[in-house]
Amino acid sequence: MKHLGIDINIKNTPPLDPGYMPLGVFYRNFLKTAKEPFDVAVERSGGQVAVYKTFVHGTEEMRAADVYYIDRIIKTLLWMKGGFRVYLAGNRAVYDAMKEHYSAKGSRAFDFDYMANVFEHPFEVLHVDKVPEEKSNSKAIGRHLDGCRIGFDAGGSDRKVSAVIDGESVYSEEVVWFPKITADPDYHYDGIVAAFKSAAEHMPRVDAVGISSAGVYIDNRTMSASLFLQVPKDLFDKKVKDIYIRAVKDTFGDIPYAVVNDGDVSALAGAMSLNDDNVLGIAMGTSEAVGYVDAEGNITGWLNELAFVPVDASPDAMEDEWSGDIGCGVKYFSQDSVIKLAPAAGVELDPALSPAEKLKVVQKLMEEGDERAAKIYESIGVYLAHTLVLYHDLYGYKYVLLLGRVMSGKGGDLLLDTCKKVLAEEYPAENEKIHLTLPDEKFRRVGQSVAAASLADTGT
Repeated sequence: MKHLGIDINIKNTPPLDPGYMPLGVFYRNFLKTAKEPFDVAVERSGGQVAVYKTFVHGTEEMRAADVYYIDRIIKTLLWMKGGFRVYLAGNRAVYDAMKEHYSAKGSRAFDFDYMANVFEHPFEVLHVDKVPEEKSNSKAIGRHLDGCRIGFDAGGSDRKVSAVIDGESVYSEEVVWFPKITADPDYHYDGIVAAFKSAAEHMPRVDAVGISSAGVYIDNRTMSASLFLQVPKDLFDKKVKDIYIRAVKDTFGDIPYAVVNDGDVSALAGAMSLNDDNVLGIAMGTSEAVGYVDAEGNITGWLNELAFVPVDASPDAMEDEWSGDIGCGVKYFSQDSVIKLAPAAGVELDPALSPAEKLKVVQKLMEEGDERAAKIYESIGVYLAHTLVLYHDLYGYKYVLLLGRVMSGKGGDLLLDTCKKVLAEEYPAENEKIHLTLPDEKFRRVGQSVAAASLADTGT
């Protein structure tokens, strides 16, 4: 296969998606002939800068490939690390194309607008002679198990809370709620406070509160989160941005607290159960939720929103309805992937069913030994193997913790086996470095809400 003049030859193709082109393979083959330096830097809050030094061809003949490559790199950096300002040093024609793409009316208008809102700063793309130096602000956060703590995990369908005393959960509860379809932020606030109070009743005091929640959080403030999808912007700004801060202070006064993306808390729970670091957590459920604990055991503060990071170079890849882009992780590593592949497998899903219900239909077929369902999970396993190598190039992780509903049951077992087989056959060098792991009994004991309880440092 070729894309924009670049070979993309692989031994293992998803059985239900023969046109799939792993973006990581495109990158590697592109760079075999690209020799002209081109540097990309993305700036986010606090003056933090992520730098990516690479190459382009710089010729008219390869202009389309150069533009495509740098567009994908910028998109990846924005959703992996976050940022409101992009610095480009190199080929002027490629810069001009990026300036147009990442603008209010360009092909990446969604990213342009989203990042500006999240970081509360106008988005801009600048051409410079030299990009700024790398600057990060990873933090040692979590693993504080002393005292009486509350861990709260806000999910899209249920909320979990734990009362934790010296690292041991003495009480946990799960309550069904409907945050994604509720427009009144007081509903969310009341649910959060009710959970806090329920856990507090089982401890003599509350020393700290840790919160795990889907979305983007900067300085404990909610900048973007699907939990508050229906809340109007004016009410979001007024009542949601500081919702967790208010809930803690109104309930317990001035005590330590921390709000962290749920993907990072999953990775932290994995690191705690493994008693090691450098863990990438990938939860395949409603979406692709990702978190990362670095080699020093720190949470980086990056977005890690890999659901919107491109993984497929095929021009026929499925479009993500939210961002309008194609070939992004959400359509490969979530229930959306199962639903996407079902027609090709000959599995008809009732359009009246919810996405979660459609996944259950396929899971039931898999449990019954249906070969059509097996092809779906095999295809996702192939996707995962190729993409884990791309993610390894970006993160340099040691462990991958695989979670989520898509990984459950016989389907998850086949997906994992297929992934391991493809890694061994196609990427022997990376296969030696990548350690795939699933939640074990120790992880279940740590749990998301217990790991959340460990987030805040009480200074003792």
